[in-house]
Amino acid sequence: MTVQNSVLELIGETPIVKARNLDTGVCELYLKLECMNPGGSIKDRIGLQMIEAAEKAGRIKPGDTLVEGTAGNTGIGLALVAQQKGYKLVLVVPDKMSREKIFNLRAMGAEVVLTRSDVAKGHPQYYQDMAERLARETPNAYFINQFGNPDNPAAHEQGTGPEIWRQMDGKMDAIVFGCGSSGTMTGLSRYFAKTAPNVELILADPVGSILEEYINRGTLSEKSASWLVEGIGEDFLPPISDFTRVKKAYAITDKESFLAGRELLMKEGVLGGSSTGTLLAAALKYCREQTEPKKVVVFVCDTGNKYLSKMFNDYWMLDQGFLDRPVHNDLRDLILRPYAQKDTVVVGPNDSLTVAYQRMKMYDVSQLPVMDGDRIVGIVDESDVLLHVYGEEKRFLDPVSTAMVSKLDQLDVTASMESLLPVFDRGHVAIVMDGAKFLGLITRIDLLNYLRRRAQ
Repeated sequence: MTVQNSVLELIGETPIVKARNLDTGVCELYLKLECMNPGGSIKDRIGLQMIEAAEKAGRIKPGDTLVEGTAGNTGIGLALVAQQKGYKLVLVVPDKMSREKIFNLRAMGAEVVLTRSDVAKGHPQYYQDMAERLARETPNAYFINQFGNPDNPAAHEQGTGPEIWRQMDGKMDAIVFGCGSSGTMTGLSRYFAKTAPNVELILADPVGSILEEYINRGTLSEKSASWLVEGIGEDFLPPISDFTRVKKAYAITDKESFLAGRELLMKEGVLGGSSTGTLLAAALKYCREQTEPKKVVVFVCDTGNKYLSKMFNDYWMLDQGFLDRPVHNDLRDLILRPYAQKDTVVVGPNDSLTVAYQRMKMYDVSQLPVMDGDRIVGIVDESDVLLHVYGEEKRFLDPVSTAMVSKLDQLDVTASMESLLPVFDRGHVAIVMDGAKFLGLITRIDLLNYLRRRAQ
């Protein structure tokens, strides 16, 4: 290793590691660790290529404003390059994007404009259309347009493809990828068509996207649905796309994607993101269908550090119905954080209000049960703390018992779901009991999540 002059010189040449503990049938599966690019994803490659190509063509100069619509990783790749080269960057992103990505982008100096993720191309709030409009309306702005920019697939035809072929010593039978802007797929397709046309190209697609149907059945649907996986799947065919050499596509549900991503970390020690889970689930299906041994490469598209609040958060996974939980057919089915499992965030009556406040902030909850041993003696929420300390901040040092509510809305675990509504109407949370035993809290959002899960 030598000393590099810029973080941009670290883009590419990511390692490949063989999977050892996943069930790959008769095949060998190799993980291309694009998560080890400096921006944490494969999109660093196209961020560098598209900006440097625009510079060489004289379309941009330092100080100009770059504008793009992105589900996140292209934005981070562009932000990395723009920061190093002296460009302003405005990114339009759909509102399903993880908080970690948004925090990352803003910390790198990018301006983030949130828009809707439930609308299709042609709608004024669609992220790509909005980005194009902002670029037209902004002086000295340049629309990157990853979906129509030929330098996007060129990054993979000239860089990623040859790199993988060299690392695999020319011994591979298939490669599994996803499609967002389609640059990876199109670039790899062009490279392998010339170099190794026997290599099978396999698409992993989220359920709800139109691409799996297009590849497997040749029909182009005008309807798409929503999905939670970020960065891949489409409701139209990108202008730069070339699907002609894609052999097969797999439609992967959000649940399959997130669970596969978690399995990758548990079994191989690789922290990949949500789209990585989609690709891995498809790769494992492909491998297990084979009757002859094959060497299969799959991308770890980005790092899972960007999804810690989602797919690696058990509570979020439970809220979405992606993790199985015991079914009791009573109010226990609505409790997100059961006390018996030590999941409930609590405070003691003699703890200071500062402690209560800090725990609410740390765990992103609005109320805390006040526990004296295993006995619930009260509840304290944000309003209780605010009213107690307002005008006299030193009262943060007072014990929780001075601000807590001790008259509790307790419901027996066997009570009906309808019995929750009067409690919520009073602005309270439901305290679920099994006799004298505290089981946990139910809030309005817990009930909403439960009803949504039942509707799926």
